Amino acid sequence: MQHENSFSVSRFKNRNGAFSFRVDGYLNGNRIRRNFKTREEAAAEQAALTIKALQLASNLRSVSTSLTEDQVREAEVAFRRITERGRPLSFYVDFTLTNFREPASRKLIAEAVTEFEAAKRHEYQQDLLSKAYLRQLRCELQRLQSHFPKGTVEELTGPRLLGYFESGLPARKTFNNRRGVISAFLNYALQRDWILENPLVKIPAHRLRRSRCGARTLTAASAQELMAYVETQHDGGLVPFFALCLFAGIRPCVRTGEISRLRPEHVLLADAVVAIDGEVSKVREPRRIVIQLNLAAWLRAYPLTQFPIIPLNTQHLRARIAKKFELSHDIMRHTYISMFVAKFRSMGEAALQAGNSESIIRKHYLDLKSTAEAEQFFSIMPKRRAALEPLPVAAGQPVDVAA
Repeated sequence: MQHENSFSVSRFKNRNGAFSFRVDGYLNGNRIRRNFKTREEAAAEQAALTIKALQLASNLRSVSTSLTEDQVREAEVAFRRITERGRPLSFYVDFTLTNFREPASRKLIAEAVTEFEAAKRHEYQQDLLSKAYLRQLRCELQRLQSHFPKGTVEELTGPRLLGYFESGLPARKTFNNRRGVISAFLNYALQRDWILENPLVKIPAHRLRRSRCGARTLTAASAQELMAYVETQHDGGLVPFFALCLFAGIRPCVRTGEISRLRPEHVLLADAVVAIDGEVSKVREPRRIVIQLNLAAWLRAYPLTQFPIIPLNTQHLRARIAKKFELSHDIMRHTYISMFVAKFRSMGEAALQAGNSESIIRKHYLDLKSTAEAEQFFSIMPKRRAALEPLPVAAGQPVDVAA
């Protein structure tokens, strides 16, 4: 007995005495017997029936179609992908034709970055962006180009960007900073039809745990040691810089901080105030900082007419002093605010003079220092003495709780 779905060819003698070649076998349970005059014809039929049997066994169909072989294979892949979706292929085709549109152009990342940076420089020139943000943006976009050197903007998919954000195992805040810059870049690309949607919609920023500890500060003794050392370096050339940052809380970054934009005319020694205007202020809001008696003494001993606020090579010299005294970026400003709160017990006044909110003052600076230590801090005086003149006292000076 023949095997199911198998066929053989044999020589067969008909009743009239003529010979023919018979194809014999079973297809899907049905007996097949067909006679042919030549063996070649019988062999061709045997092959056709064998293929048909294999198609039935593997659920394949023989269909006449105008599609190419590659198109047939692609259609088969599409049907396999939507098998469990419950909708016909035509539904997905109609949806795509209705909603999908090609980007207006395939923009290289390098070209897009160049245009985006030019737009942001224009905003900076209009005083809409800070120099620090512009620097951060430029550095991050250079890093993006290095990571995707020959890519197009439309190739910046969610999974690829997530891998980029997480490269190098960054801290959560670093992750969020990267995401913020790239989000602005992709929004710009979206407005110009270089992409169809911003893929960062599905990549949320990390939640950051709010710090409950106080700001790191110097003790009064450490501040006195610092100023004594500064006074002996380079003929006291760095004294105005350190005195204004430590005793007035000016934001200290030499490249982009408030101190980099402060001019001698902002320091009104006769009125005992430092007048920070919107051009100098980090938050673009003017404020007036009361010049305490010890700061007035430092500025009289080292007048700004002779000692520039930022002398040449300050960045390098400050770095050496920062290493010697373990000065973090904002530690002098934090020290000033905490000492001010301890001396005058006025968070509102501290917020006004430091350019912070009261909530930040309460959260980071309240009760860090004692009144006695604050008194010691605001009594730090220079060894070099100016001509004996009465020191100015500003109008509206907070009440000294130690008085």
